[in-house]
Amino acid sequence: MRKVFTLLMLTIAVSSFAAYYVAGNGTSGNPWCDGKSWVVNGSVMTTDATGVWSVTFNSVPVGSYEFKVTNGSNTWLGYDKFSGDCSNLYAVSVGNDANIGFSLQQAQNVTISYNGKTICLSGSVGNNYPDPSKYAEVGVPSEYEGVMLQAFYWDSHTKTTFSNTKYATLQNYADEIGEHFDLVWLPPSGYGGGVGYYTKCYSNLSSAWGNKDQLQTLIATLHSHDCKVIADMVINHFQSSNGWAKGFSTNNFGDYGSFKITSEYICSGDEASTDSSSDSRSLTYGNADTGTNDTGCRDLDHTQEYVQRMCEAYCKWMLNEIGFDGFRYDMTRGYGGNYLSQYNLASKPFFSVSEYWMDDVASVKTHLESVSYNTLAFDFPLKKKISTWKGGSVYSNLKNQGLRSEGLSRFAVTFIDNHDTFHRSDNQSGEFLGYNTNLTTKRNEILAANAYILMLPGVPCVFWPHWYTFRSEIKTMIAIRKALGIHSESEVTDESSSTNSYTATITGHNGKAILRMGSARDTAVPLGYILVYHGELFDIYSTVYVTSIDQPVGAQPAAKKQLENGILYIERNGHRYTLQGTMVR
Repeated sequence: MRKVFTLLMLTIAVSSFAAYYVAGNGTSGNPWCDGKSWVVNGSVMTTDATGVWSVTFNSVPVGSYEFKVTNGSNTWLGYDKFSGDCSNLYAVSVGNDANIGFSLQQAQNVTISYNGKTICLSGSVGNNYPDPSKYAEVGVPSEYEGVMLQAFYWDSHTKTTFSNTKYATLQNYADEIGEHFDLVWLPPSGYGGGVGYYTKCYSNLSSAWGNKDQLQTLIATLHSHDCKVIADMVINHFQSSNGWAKGFSTNNFGDYGSFKITSEYICSGDEASTDSSSDSRSLTYGNADTGTNDTGCRDLDHTQEYVQRMCEAYCKWMLNEIGFDGFRYDMTRGYGGNYLSQYNLASKPFFSVSEYWMDDVASVKTHLESVSYNTLAFDFPLKKKISTWKGGSVYSNLKNQGLRSEGLSRFAVTFIDNHDTFHRSDNQSGEFLGYNTNLTTKRNEILAANAYILMLPGVPCVFWPHWYTFRSEIKTMIAIRKALGIHSESEVTDESSSTNSYTATITGHNGKAILRMGSARDTAVPLGYILVYHGELFDIYSTVYVTSIDQPVGAQPAAKKQLENGILYIERNGHRYTLQGTMVR
């Protein structure tokens, strides 16, 4: 009886680990993970005589990928088991679950193996990243002092809560905007539905926001203030004007060429090809997607030269004919980063920023590597930390966060909210402070968050509803940043945080600032500094005197001494201090 029981236990033990599998971010039509998305027993590995398990995926296209090795049920092996010693592809830890992530710059066979201890990752070509010495050739100015404004919010072509932001309306604000901002991000300009992210024709500039003449007049006015204008580029997907994929508009870019998309230039895994309700399933489609599928429109196949030439022509036309200075690329998870780099190198924008919406730094860093750092990226990891803070008591979430934690502040566009994260018809709660359209009820938190991004390195992007509601306060913060010459690569020192306070010293080209936040912050004026902004949740100190946007930077005004009840106080800039520098009011 004992022998039978032992044999039964041994059989169970062996069968429990009789196979290993690879689960990852597969998509339909892509050989990676056999087209399966995170199926625990999706891609079976086979074992050799030495006990090494492996699986090979043939002709995996350009793109960014993630995976783990599993036992088919409840065991997931991630980055902690990965070994670079037996791999010729560079991998990073992705997300809170430590998925193994990597990017391919050219199509190749990919083999994953597991020997019971470590996971190996090998490509038939290997890592094809360009020479790092050629990183950041275009679109990424160094030590940039500029501040960006997102000059719209969701459906703000019709909404009036924070004014509508059609071109004609923005024209009324253009002089004021141009005086304070260096970059203005406008909504998608191509003809299409609603806000403009479902574009039907890139070259038809009659959109919900206005027409071509109004757009170019607005650009010219902003240019007169040396303010550069950023176009919202939706090159991940395109919308058919007839059925799912039966008829696409012609894009006429003048001297740069005319292009007409057909189904052959749409990814093979697109819903038009796979959805049972599609009226276009019988059409011929292109290659597998090199990124994440977008269900709202037809996904462009960027592996094809025709699509590449069209996107290059579109970028050049927008810069050289329409007058834009740079690009904000929409949904860049939708295609391989090498294509974004290609389009920027071909058109040479002054400024470029990618919407690679991932909350972990490793993923965004991998994306920047895939783009050869020829763009900046919105700092979604930092935005997530600001969202969890919300002006509350988790100030520890603010220390050395986001892309800056990896030394990548030059490539970070920092922000608090945008058109997607703010309140809108299908997301009334918002992610940060957008759940309440009366922003004055959240004044202290919003101003503190803006002070945080405006005093720290990176390129801060101010959100239109915040600027519209708190123009005077935000103008003053921008004036402080510019007076000190704080820039995208400014050094941050003496940074510390606790449950209820945060402090940092930031060095600009012209001087230094100290930002203190939280209820427990020190209120003593540091030696050699001046209090230039006092808020309910924060204070800003500067080595350069700045009182308001309307007053020039200059020498500190003389302080007044006031004797009261036998105690001598110093009064300066509307505040009272003890002789030791502690502010008492």
